[in-house]
Amino acid sequence: MAPAASTGGKKQKKKWSKGKVKDKAKHEVVLEKTVAEKLNKDVQSYRLITVSTLVDRHKINGSLARAVLNDLEERGVIKKVVGHNTLNIYTRAVTAE
Repeated sequence: MAPAASTGGKKQKKKWSKGKVKDKAKHEVVLEKTVAEKLNKDVQSYRLITVSTLVDRHKINGSLARAVLNDLEERGVIKKVVGHNTLNIYTRAVTAE
């Protein structure tokens, strides 16, 4: 009979997973006419408007989304609910009837 130590065989090292790789997003950097028209039409129906909602829904860059939000606020399409240096929260401007 062989000794117990030799019967076990060599133990293999654990192979760690590389993790999930997220695809790099290709967002618009320049506001084109078609995207601008779609933004103007869609944003009026949103109740909660932030930079991240525009980035997710319209595939635009974050800096471009901030510029669009500032422009929409100046025109009175949306109004600011919370203003902070890191996050601005807007809602649609409700017209008084």
